[in-house]
Parts: sequence; C-alpha cells; structure tokens
Amino acid sequence: MLESNLKAVNNDVKTLVKDAQALFQAAAALTGEKAEEVRNRGMRLLDTALDKAQDAQASALVAGKEMAASTDGYVKENPWCAIAAAAGAGLLAGVILGRK
Repeated sequence: MLESNLKAVNNDVKTLVKDAQALFQAAAALTGEKAEEVRNRGMRLLDTALDKAQDAQASALVAGKEMAASTDGYVKENPWCAIAAAAGAGLLAGVILGRK
C-alpha cells in the first residue's frame, strides 16, 4: 500500500513539475498581464508539487516508524527467532559473496 502511494505521489510530482516547466517556458515568450498569469499558475503548480512531496515524506516517516516498532516488538517477543534469522541471512550473504 505504501509503495503504491509513493509511486502515485512520485508520478504526480513529476507531472506537476513538467507542467510548471512548460508554463515557465511559455511565460518567457509572453509579456504583460498574460505572462504574470502564466507565472502565477506555474508557481501554484510548484507549490502543489511541494505539498504532495511533503505529504509523501510524512506518510513514509509514519510507516517507517510503525514498521520499526513492530519489528522491535517481534524481536523482543522472539529473540531466538530473530537471532536465527540474522544468522541465516549472514550465512546466505557469506555463501553468495564467497563464490566470487
């Protein structure tokens, strides 16, 4: 769920930035009131992109803290399972790296 939300936000931010860049390029050719209107619209698009990026960062931080708390709880409840899993991962990494 978190991964799909982050991908969606990432795509939204990229789209917003591309739109803002196009607007600023168009504004460079315009003068007067039209240029000011296009610049203002571009700034609103960039503000929206920044807000979405900050929201994604906040949700990722919350999800990371939740995962860390859940992992911490599991390790405290099952220390031997955690030690066995860490040893298994270390053994696997050693075998893979030892082949090279």
